[in-house]
Amino acid sequence: MPDPYSQLVGYKRWADHGLYDVIGRDFARLDAQDAAILLRILDHIQVVDRIFQHHLQGEPHAFQAPRSDDLPAFETLAKDVGKLDDWYMTYVADLAANDFEAPINFVFTSGKPGRMRRGEIIQHVCLHGAYHRGNAGILLQKNGVSPNDDRFTDFLETTATYGNDRCSTL
Repeated sequence: MPDPYSQLVGYKRWADHGLYDVIGRDFARLDAQDAAILLRILDHIQVVDRIFQHHLQGEPHAFQAPRSDDLPAFETLAKDVGKLDDWYMTYVADLAANDFEAPINFVFTSGKPGRMRRGEIIQHVCLHGAYHRGNAGILLQKNGVSPNDDRFTDFLETTATYGNDRCSTL
């Protein structure tokens, strides 16, 4: 049985890859307004992932808000998502079981102080991304594009059939 944190970030990486694959094929089918909203959603997910990456590393970040000042192109977001997901996979794999309970103090972009355990940060990053992938799926459907299957049960079926290594390359 895989540890739940590794499984959760593995699911996130798999679902992100599937979403970006669909968008990469069908981005031109979105109207201009929905394309801009979709890019903003993808950017928001990545910025939040980066902010919490910095919190986990105990390093400051330059973000003043949970989004980029200048909206990146889809190609930039697509290039960066895999690197960020891989970082989380490696980070979680390198932690000892008791490390997930360690508290992290940080400051939210609103300026309010925050404190979460490492495991809670990992859960937040994964659940936050899942929520917004759902938003992206609705935009895709609105424009006649079928979103990728990204249910956790789909991930479990895929890992049972192909193993974890295959899930990162689907």
